[in-house]
Parts: sequence; C-alpha cells; structure tokens
Amino acid sequence: MHITDRRRSLREQETFHPYTDDELEATTGEYELSERQALRRVPGLSTELTDITEVEYRQLRLERVVLVGVWTEGTQTDADNSLTELAALAETAGSQVLEGLIQRRHRPDPATYIGRGKVDDLSAVVLATGADTIICDGELSPSQLRNLEQRTKVKVVDRTALILDIFAQHAKSKEGKAQVELAQLEYLLPRLRGWGETLSRQTGGSGRGGGAGGGVGLRGPGETKLETDRRRIRHRIARLRREIKSMATVRQTKRSRRTRNAVPAVAIAGYTNAGKSSLLNRLTGAGVLVENALFATLDPTTRRATTSDGRLYTLSDTVGFVRHLPHQIVEAFRSTLEEVADADLVVHVVDGTHPDPEEQVRAVREVLAEVGADRLPELLVVNKTDATDEETMLRLKRLWPDAVFVSAHSGRGIDELREAVERRLPRPAVEVRVVLPYDRGDLVARAHRQGEVLSTAHLPEGTLLHVRVGQGLAAELAPYRAGDRLTSDERVGAGR
Repeated sequence: MHITDRRRSLREQETFHPYTDDELEATTGEYELSERQALRRVPGLSTELTDITEVEYRQLRLERVVLVGVWTEGTQTDADNSLTELAALAETAGSQVLEGLIQRRHRPDPATYIGRGKVDDLSAVVLATGADTIICDGELSPSQLRNLEQRTKVKVVDRTALILDIFAQHAKSKEGKAQVELAQLEYLLPRLRGWGETLSRQTGGSGRGGGAGGGVGLRGPGETKLETDRRRIRHRIARLRREIKSMATVRQTKRSRRTRNAVPAVAIAGYTNAGKSSLLNRLTGAGVLVENALFATLDPTTRRATTSDGRLYTLSDTVGFVRHLPHQIVEAFRSTLEEVADADLVVHVVDGTHPDPEEQVRAVREVLAEVGADRLPELLVVNKTDATDEETMLRLKRLWPDAVFVSAHSGRGIDELREAVERRLPRPAVEVRVVLPYDRGDLVARAHRQGEVLSTAHLPEGTLLHVRVGQGLAAELAPYRAGDRLTSDERVGAGR
C-alpha cells in the first residue's frame, strides 16, 4: 500500500469503526490499534528519517517516542501495567510519549520483535505521530535492533538502554558513575556497528588476512575501526572493574567496622519510587533527595538511628528495583546491593498506590535473591497510605497481615514502624553484670550505645550494670564483673 493510501486509511479509521462493541468482545482479545488515540503529523515538522545506522546508545536523545510491547503471558492488565511503567521510564529520561502499542504473541519475533506485518503498522504510526524514537518493552538482540531501524527509519531503543540512560543521568558519586558506565559499556559491546552495510571504516587495512570489504589498495596488516573500538571498550571495562573493586573494598572496611562495634544494620529496599528515601528522611532526618521520579536516587545513603532504649543501629537506603531490571545493572551495582545482603534486617517498602503491588514485591524479592539477601529477616512496609483508597487498604491488609502501613508524607504509622524495627533487631549475645568505676564512663556509654541495658544502679565503688552486649565488648567488661550475689543496697539500686 502506498504511504498516501495508508495515511488516508488511518484517517478513515478515526471516524468510522466497522465493529460493534459486542463483536469486539467476541474477538481474540488482542489490542485494537484503531481504538487508541491517533495523533496527526504537524505539517512542517520533520522526523529523523536520515541514516540511523550510527546510533550512539550511550548518548540517547529521547524526544518524541512511540512505545511498543509484546504481550506473551499474563492478563491484559499485566500488559497495561508493563507499558504504563515503560511510559514512566521514558518520561523520566526526558521524552514525550506519543503512542503506545501492544501486540499479542506467543513469543517475540526473533527477527523484528513484533513481526514483519506489524512493523509496517508501526512505521505508519511513526509517520502519523512524527515520532523520532521507538522504545520496545524488552531487551532486543542486535539483529532485532538493526532490522527495526532499517524498516522504520528511526532510532530504536530497548528497555535496557532506557534504564541505563536514566541511571547515567542520576548517578552522582564517583562509584555510581563508574558502575553506570560499566553497565553501559557491557550493553554496548555486542551492539557496535560500523558505517554502512558492506564497508567498514579502516585504520590501516581491512583486517587480519586482508578480509573482504577493504578493496584494492586497502588490504594490509591493519584492523577495522570496529575492532579497535571493541578493544578499547574491553580495556575500559577491565579498568572500571578494578576501580569498582577497590571502592568495594572501602565499603567492606566500613561494614567491618560496624560489625566489629556490634552495630545492627537495617537496609531499606523496594521498588523504584516506592518512597524509600522519604521513609529514610522521616526516620532519621537524612535529607536525601526526594523526587516523584523513577530511580531518583542511586547512591546508597547510611544514617545512624537510636532505639527507645538507647541502642545504635544504621539505616541504609539502596537503589530502587524494577521489573526486568537489566542484569548489567545488577552486576555493576553488586557491591552496592551487597549492603542489603550484609544487613540484619530488610525493610521492604511497597507503594500502596501502585495498581499491582504484588508484582512489585515479586520483582524486588527476585533481585534480592540474586545478591543472596532472600534469607534475611524481612519487614514489609506499605507506604503512601494517605493516597490509598479504603478498598485497596483492606485487600492489602488481608494479603499481608504482618505488614506495617505507613505514610512517609504525613508521618502516619512511623512510630509503629520504629517499634517493629526495634523488635526485629538482633539482641546482643552475652549477658553480664559489671561494676564500672566512675572514671570509666566511656565503657558505660558504650554499654548503653552498643548493648541492651537491663538494669542500672549507682554504688559507692562504681556503676552497676546488668547488660546484654556483643562478644567484643563483653571481653572488655570481663575485668569488672560483679559477684553472683548482690548486697541489699545493690538489690535496691538495681530495682530502681
């Protein structure tokens, strides 16, 4: 069909639909593309219909985009939620979403992701909307990317590249930037392409053995520019891995210091935009950036907190998760995610306003299992209850009866959350009774800070403490152990 005829057909579909509602319900249930809002192309504005074989995936320019998803399993609601999340990701990256298409298939097409016939329909939508980028709701192979770009004549970006682009925009610390760059390079390496379809750029020859593509006068001992780029990327990847490993050593040293001092660690984990940073701010006054956007904060933040009886513990905010989180991100951020694996308790934050919170919980637990944190004690926290309707609240309370329901925005339920965290913190292992001289106030302070004080009394020779402490502090307190029997004065003092 000529493109003019195709445009006329699209305009006719906007004003007339040949099916009744009953007939539509009797079909296979696939998405009816004509039911979606159609946007006409504005005269005088051109799209990027130029050569797109040199797309630089590490510097995406997402402006006017069309979303494409393949519905292979689950319900239609699941497919809707997945594409809605992709739209939120695209908007976070700075693009304008014009249209969203979903195709029902048993599996994605290995050549073009959505099938050859649907590619023609997609090209017509791109022309009608004036889009310059297509974003696919899945990770595409290099051949799928190439085939879609050749057929549609615009940039094609998959879900993985989109998430990597958001991470690149939001990374602030040196470690975060290195982790994002490593993930981007590992994604880019198998997708490098040269100029054109038959010729390669040369740096002195056509490659080892004088392969095809160079032509007369170009054969020699050189190598293609593509091979040079790949070698440089591999060297950069190796260097980044060494840098991240050294940064991980520093992080491990800090964790070891906290472990040596018997300071319990609590990790706040959860889906992106579930309100983890807001919760950390509410609990500790950390002052972490809070923004209604996906992956707003990537760099982990650790803050001190104190229980009602004076014990210290740490709260750590971690990077948010998302369904189908790219494996490059999980590998690059493994040292950061190990903060969760080394914690004593995981506070799992769920967005109570999300249309599918159960899927959020499943996606988060899947990532936690990848880093070995699935065996840790978990406290489920449903956030944003101030914006959740009563019906949803009742359903979630039946689904998760042991969860704590809070609102980081209004402060509702925060006290209950603090109590729940304190109950689940590990108790010091060693119970001792000591009389500390009054000139050892440092040990008294450490006992209050690191241990659980059961009773205290002031005697003529010093402070009587009945405490539970860790092994290290118990060894330091051993020289001051009190006798097994208490005097009458000590009994009175200990009972105060």
